[in-house]
Amino acid sequence: MHRPAEFRPAGATVRPGPGIPYPLQRAYVRLMMWLVGRLLQASSAVDPVIMREVAELPPGFAFAMRVRAGGPGFAMCEQDGRLRLMPLQQAGRLQLSFDFKHLTHAFLVLGFVEGTAVSFARDRMSVDGNLGAGMKIVRCLNRMEAVVLPKFVARRALKAYPPIGLGEKLAAATRIYARMLLQLVGGK
Repeated sequence: MHRPAEFRPAGATVRPGPGIPYPLQRAYVRLMMWLVGRLLQASSAVDPVIMREVAELPPGFAFAMRVRAGGPGFAMCEQDGRLRLMPLQQAGRLQLSFDFKHLTHAFLVLGFVEGTAVSFARDRMSVDGNLGAGMKIVRCLNRMEAVVLPKFVARRALKAYPPIGLGEKLAAATRIYARMLLQLVGGK
């Protein structure tokens, strides 16, 4: 008899994620959501590739990336050609949301165990809203990850690593991290 891939014998326990205790997964996902939001905000101000993508978004476009059931996440809106963070609780009406169905699913993606495309294919996350604009946001996220992450990590996170020279990568990463630090210190 053929059993489905998700079959678990009676009494079997399901470990959260790749052996990492759930409270640590939660803390890690919260930290990574905080970091991804700030890096995306900074990159929308200094990276020309991301700036072109953001310029094509509808004015006031708002989106969120979050874990369902009140888990960690962030919200952003387009303002003056840049992406700006806003409190998730005050996001109001969103034109797009990327929702991880479980905290462990977000941990797998944000921990670079599995790429976003694989997670979506395995039905671990959903996208709701303006899909055309969603593709622009995904391209922004992919570009940001390719630039700020070491190549061996970015290859695990991305479906396809873009052709980007080391000099361009280092210069762009320096600008993005510097902008993020300025935003943290300056509060903007």
